[in-house]
Amino acid sequence: MRIVFVTQTIDSEDPNLGVTVDWVRALAARCDEVRVIADRVRMHDLPENVSFRTFGDRRRLVRGARFEQAVAGALGAPTPDAVLVHMVPLFLLLAAPLARLRRVPVLLWYAHWRGDWTLRAADRLCAAALSVDRDSYPLASAKLRPIGHGIDVGRFAPRSPSAVSNGATLQLLALGRTAPWKGYATLLDGLELAVGAGLDAHLQIRGPSTKEEERLHRVELARRIDESPDLRAHAELADPVPRDRIPGLLARTDALVTAADSGHATQTLDKVVYEASACAVPVIASNPALARYLDGLPLRLDFRPGDAGDLARALREFGAASPATREEVGLELRRRVEQGHSVDTWADRVLDVVREVRGG
Repeated sequence: MRIVFVTQTIDSEDPNLGVTVDWVRALAARCDEVRVIADRVRMHDLPENVSFRTFGDRRRLVRGARFEQAVAGALGAPTPDAVLVHMVPLFLLLAAPLARLRRVPVLLWYAHWRGDWTLRAADRLCAAALSVDRDSYPLASAKLRPIGHGIDVGRFAPRSPSAVSNGATLQLLALGRTAPWKGYATLLDGLELAVGAGLDAHLQIRGPSTKEEERLHRVELARRIDESPDLRAHAELADPVPRDRIPGLLARTDALVTAADSGHATQTLDKVVYEASACAVPVIASNPALARYLDGLPLRLDFRPGDAGDLARALREFGAASPATREEVGLELRRRVEQGHSVDTWADRVLDVVREVRGG
């Protein structure tokens, strides 16, 4: 089997898109060839049966022309079995006419709470749409195939049980861009309430601020921490870390906390939730779409979106749990990732969909 994989960046150090290196590697292990089309290619350790075509250019028209040339080249003999477009519906719209001429089905991977006209058009043109879950794809579509996330469970390995706090300060971590909808303001409010009620905890917020909205919100978060004595002593707005350092950061964490607001949480299944789970780190989350994933655990780890008081309750209950119970929760979440959200299950399911759209 031969696959064309279209993405923005191949770079194992990219905090958001580094996962594509893991995905391409897993596909390459199952295919004769993977042909990557990307805006740019940087750090990676991909095998020899992966080839690259780049289209990056500051000039928009030149960039578009180079993209079409890259697609034409990637569709050359031997004809690939499918094109898989990662997260950018516009790429699918540009690639679809050439792929149709060669009778090559085009698949779309998309996992986000929001979609625009390009997603609606791509959904009509694609042979199948892939996403983590039905809640992570913002359209009602008969073409949707929920296949889980693709986490490298070798890279994101279980932490040592000795890393779990035992009477020491509870180490909490929030990862992600400093966008207002990520709910960091609620997270700080909830932590302040929990600390005021006697919880001994320290929170790190780590994430990039690449857009103007994110930079402005970062300033607001820093001001919020500075204005509260409890938060100054128990919260930290730290620099983002390269993706290869995230497993080590998680190994020193008692719980990941994610507090996306109610308008976005219903359709956001952030990969960091599954990366933390793979490291056997419990996840305290406001995301209703994670209800099934977190159901049946020894601890209640969910809280209502935007509700700082309910978050404070969840933090206090987690802090009161024994180290053995926290470890049990973490290991169960690890098992759930291995079964339904590993990079191996992801790649197998992608190829199953390729066979399906090709008629067997």
